[in-house]
Amino acid sequence: MTLAIGLARAGITSAVIDSSDPAAQTADGFDGRASAISTASWNLYTNLGMAEALEPRGCPIAAIAVTDGMKPGRIDFQPGPEDGSLGRMYANRDLRLVMYETAAREQAITFLPNAHVASRERDDQGASVILRDGRTIRARLMVGAEGRKSPTRDEAGFTPARWDYGHRAIIAGLNHEKPHDNVAWEVFYPAGPFALLPLLDAPDATGTPRHRSALVWTVAERDAAGVLALSDRAFLAEVDKRMGGIFGAIEIASPRTSYPLNFHHTVRMVDQRLALVGDAAHGMHPIAGQGLNLGLRDVAALVEVLSEGMRLGLDPGDAQLLARYERWRSLDTFMVAGATDVLTRLFGIPGRIPSAIRRLGMAGVQRLPPLKRFFMDEARGMSGALPPLLRA
Repeated sequence: MTLAIGLARAGITSAVIDSSDPAAQTADGFDGRASAISTASWNLYTNLGMAEALEPRGCPIAAIAVTDGMKPGRIDFQPGPEDGSLGRMYANRDLRLVMYETAAREQAITFLPNAHVASRERDDQGASVILRDGRTIRARLMVGAEGRKSPTRDEAGFTPARWDYGHRAIIAGLNHEKPHDNVAWEVFYPAGPFALLPLLDAPDATGTPRHRSALVWTVAERDAAGVLALSDRAFLAEVDKRMGGIFGAIEIASPRTSYPLNFHHTVRMVDQRLALVGDAAHGMHPIAGQGLNLGLRDVAALVEVLSEGMRLGLDPGDAQLLARYERWRSLDTFMVAGATDVLTRLFGIPGRIPSAIRRLGMAGVQRLPPLKRFFMDEARGMSGALPPLLRA
C-alpha cells in the first residue's frame, strides 16, 4: 500500500489486490508487534503526506543501548543534536490505520481488499490477474509485495536462498515502573536477542499514565511452547531476570504472541513485467529492526525508477527500467541481510570467552566515534545513494 501511495503521488495509477480484511488488520489486539521506523523511512512517510497523522502516535528513539547479556562493555548509540532521533517506534496497527486513511484519499489507487488471486499472466504486452470471483485486472507491471510467502515470487520461479534459525520471537507489551527515557535496548543472549523497544506512555483504566515498552524476546524453537505456556507471573519473572531490573516493576500489557524466525534472499528482484519489494524478496532476523525499513527503501527506489521512466515516455514494465531498480536495490538488501545474519550467529556463540571477546569489541566501538557514526547512519538508513523520497 505504501508503494501505491508513492506511485499515486507521482501520478501513476495502480490496483492493490489484498487478500486480508482492513477491519481485521486494524482491530485492537490483532497484531501486538511494533516496528522501528528509521530516519529514512520517516522521510518517506513525510514526503508521502503521512507524517502529520503519524507524529502523535510514535515514540522517538533517542538512543540505542547494545549489550552482551547486560554485562559491562556496552555500546550506546546516541546521535548529535543536529541528527534528530535514531527513529520512531510505532505499533503496526497505527501504521496500518494511517496508511489506509492516506490511500483512501488517492484517486489513483484502486483498492481491492478481501480479494484472492486465482491466476497470473505476464507477457510482452502486459500483466494480468484473474480473481476468484471472476474479475480480471490488467496492468503494465505486476509487483509482488505479499511478504515472505509470496505466491507471485514462487510462481515466477525465483529461488531464494533460505534457512531457518530455529528461533521464535515472543512478542508482548509491558507496562513498567520507571520511564524508558526513549532508549531502545538490544540485549544479546546465546539463545537470541532480547529487545525492549520504547512506546509512548498511555493512560490506564483510571487515567494514570503508564510507561510502556514492546518486548521482542528470541527463544529457541524447542523452548517457545514452554515460554508461551508460563503463567503471567512466571513469564514476568523470566523477563525481569533478563532485563536486570532497569525498568523497575513490570506488568504484562498485551497478550503474548510468537513468530518463527528465518532468512531468505533472492538474487534477482525482477522478471518480465514483474518486480519484487519487501519481504517477498528478502526476509531477515529482526535483530537490527531493519526488515520493514529495507522494504520501504525498495518502495522509494521503485517509485523513483518508474516515475522517471514514465516521464521519458517509457513503459513501466520496460526491462531496462526494472534492471535499474534491481541494480539499485540488490547490493543494499544483500549487505543488510548478510550483516543481520552474521550478527545473529556471532552473538549466538555461547561461552565466557566468546562473550568476553564480543564485549571487548563493543567497548572498542564505544570509544571510536567515527565507527559509531557509521553504524548509526546505517541504522538510520541514511547511507548510500538515496532516492528523493528518502531524503529530508
